[in-house]
Amino acid sequence: MARHEAAVAKIAGAVRAFFERGEPYRIFHGSTNSTRPRPGQRTVDISALSNVLKVDPAKRIALVEPNVPMDRLVEATLPHGLIPPIVMEFPGITAGGGFAGTAGESSSFRHGFFNDTVNRVEMVLADGTVTHASRSPSEHPDLFHGAAGAVGSLGITTLLELNLSPAKRYVHTRYHRATSVTEAIATLRRETANPANDYVDGIVYSPSHAVIITGTLTDSPPAPSSPLQTFSSPWDPWFYLHAQSLTSNPTPTPPENHIPLAEYLFRYDRGGFWVGAAAFQYFSWVPFTRLTRWFLDDFLHTRMMYRALHGSGESARFIVQDIAMPFKTTPKFIEYTTESLGIWPLWLCPLQRRGPPTFHPFTTTPKELLKEREGEDEMMLNVGVWGWGPKEPREFVRKNRELEAKVRELGGMKWLYAHTYYEQEEFWKMYGGREWYDALREKYKAGTLPSVWDKVHVDAEAAGGEKRHWLKRQVPIGGLYGIWKSIQSKDYFLHRNAKWKWKGEGKE
Repeated sequence: MARHEAAVAKIAGAVRAFFERGEPYRIFHGSTNSTRPRPGQRTVDISALSNVLKVDPAKRIALVEPNVPMDRLVEATLPHGLIPPIVMEFPGITAGGGFAGTAGESSSFRHGFFNDTVNRVEMVLADGTVTHASRSPSEHPDLFHGAAGAVGSLGITTLLELNLSPAKRYVHTRYHRATSVTEAIATLRRETANPANDYVDGIVYSPSHAVIITGTLTDSPPAPSSPLQTFSSPWDPWFYLHAQSLTSNPTPTPPENHIPLAEYLFRYDRGGFWVGAAAFQYFSWVPFTRLTRWFLDDFLHTRMMYRALHGSGESARFIVQDIAMPFKTTPKFIEYTTESLGIWPLWLCPLQRRGPPTFHPFTTTPKELLKEREGEDEMMLNVGVWGWGPKEPREFVRKNRELEAKVRELGGMKWLYAHTYYEQEEFWKMYGGREWYDALREKYKAGTLPSVWDKVHVDAEAAGGEKRHWLKRQVPIGGLYGIWKSIQSKDYFLHRNAKWKWKGEGKE
């Protein structure tokens, strides 16, 4: 802990100096899983806070610094037979990002958002004070609640105490075919109510083909009816293609397999769900085959793809949006995305709903769809909409604003990690006004920090004007530059040398 305390003291000193001068600053983590543009301003470097300090098997907790990525967290807890209840699907997403942002996964229908699995945090406040926050009445519970999802706008998280759960060797995974969006949503409702399921999510490939994927933790070995399958090797299938292939034709019983636990948790890393397929559309002369996916595997993991996306500037025309939607309006929303954007597949992930005040997305079902005496649903759906948008910058912005309007009309709300164009008045109205947040900002002296809106807002006029260098806008120059930037990062060594990969025998 001495090294940690020294690092935090240094960070606190830098923050205090900015506070005394009344200067704003941003936090440098060393990596990002956001697609928002990254402005160059004064920064406080916390990239050194990247260690798992302790795993306590008896108490089932871990002390984790904020820049610990999910893969290293899993590698630290699995030897103790433990796992975080929620593990974000990309290995590079950090514990601090999961708390300060908004993160959920296929276990969130049981456990809520990632911050719901956090017991306590250490924070450096905007004036340089080091404090602790938790749900305990004696440890600033208002700060603990407000900082979750507030993207660092109330202070810097420097340490997290995480709950852990018993791990098992495999996830027994079943693939339930649905022939319509309505059937897929009904299946999701049924499977989230099934106590045998530890994980539930879904993929909609088209209006007539969807698959709901359920998983149960188990130590039982694979059987002929449920063979072992992995997803981390270059020759392994991408998970979404695997699920599509298994359900291409309806069967009397759902296809199934056994997936080693860590392989399941990071099943979407290769291909970044299916966003990696968009790279083949960009480099249109490269065929999208198993051979090319194998040959280019180093570039098709999420860490490398994020580097390339930011380096190329192609995030300026790539729609990456996660939308919290009421179950009742999700079919209408998917009708809209089909007609307006034509983006397939779509991801469906059921989550526990959290009501305001919060910066987590929450749903408000339109009143006309609620039956008499019927309250708000306890569950909501995350719909992942990821794909190419219009090439022309102003049209890209217009489509994003249209999407935001449709989401609000249908009672939904966007995740804040992506391009967000709401005007300030509109933004605060979505969260029930800013009085509760401003009171926290004043109480914890955070007025010199950028607000949540400051941090997430993308200026529509500037984005529509397209300030990206003309040369990077030329295909394939921008893409090749992004690849070069990803190679320079050497992040490919992280997935090549990952310790969580399955080393056993019997792979399908």
